[in-house]
Amino acid sequence: MNALVGSRSQRALIFALVAMIIGGAVALGVALMTKTDGPRIASATALERPTPSPTPIPTPAGFPENTEIYDLASLPIVDVFSVNNALPIDDDPYGATASLVAVPGVAGAAVFADPQGAPVAYLPQTQQYEGTIVPVIEKQDHWIKVLLVGRSGLPPEANPAQTVGWMRISDVTLSPNDPHIEVSLSQRTIDIVSAGNRERVASDFASGADGTPTPLGRSFIMTTRTSDDSYTRGFPLVYLSAQSPTLADFGGSAAAVTAFHYHDDRSGAISNGCLRVDSDVIERLAQLTPGTTVYISE
Repeated sequence: MNALVGSRSQRALIFALVAMIIGGAVALGVALMTKTDGPRIASATALERPTPSPTPIPTPAGFPENTEIYDLASLPIVDVFSVNNALPIDDDPYGATASLVAVPGVAGAAVFADPQGAPVAYLPQTQQYEGTIVPVIEKQDHWIKVLLVGRSGLPPEANPAQTVGWMRISDVTLSPNDPHIEVSLSQRTIDIVSAGNRERVASDFASGADGTPTPLGRSFIMTTRTSDDSYTRGFPLVYLSAQSPTLADFGGSAAAVTAFHYHDDRSGAISNGCLRVDSDVIERLAQLTPGTTVYISE
């Protein structure tokens, strides 16, 4: 009886051990099947990388590029004496500029009334009375619009106001030029404005009389030089691109240029259009470079 019982006990013990071993193996297999080394991926979609968008090609701003070669010698020159009715009049006489000046290359630069047409003139790199460093009033990828010297017509038959033209950027060198001059005829003030700073250089001056008024709008410093004229007392004259709205010529010259200059009599509307100032003012204005924009308002 004891032997039977012992035999049965041994068999039961063996069966229990086998069951434990089998149960453990099953549990281990399940654990191995469910174990991961990191965060579980919710779906295959999360593994997909977005397709990068192609980089857009920028569209050139403004008129298309022009690479034509022109015979500049066959074109009329742009200078203080030129009269070219193909050149447009400035249609935004108080507009801002691009704070840049342009200088033609050694060969000069073709000047266009319309960038989509043929050139109507050319601006040399240097010339006797200068006017070849011109302010940029609009800049595009391939073109600049600039103020020019000369006139499109003579008074009283035509409008002699400030002219403009287009030039190819490839034909010029561009440089920054921030300062500009503001002249108020009614307030009798002259200010130099640069980087938001305003320097009052004159609180009185003489300007054009009724029959020979000072031209209004924007122009630019064409050249600065001294003269033998006694009224200047040896001080420099700062010549502008603007010319008289009523005089076709002046003093035996084929131009009627406006200028800042010294004069003993320098108050009121008494001049032929020039702006008469004292010695300190003209010395200060003479420090500004050619191409500096000048705004003259009522």
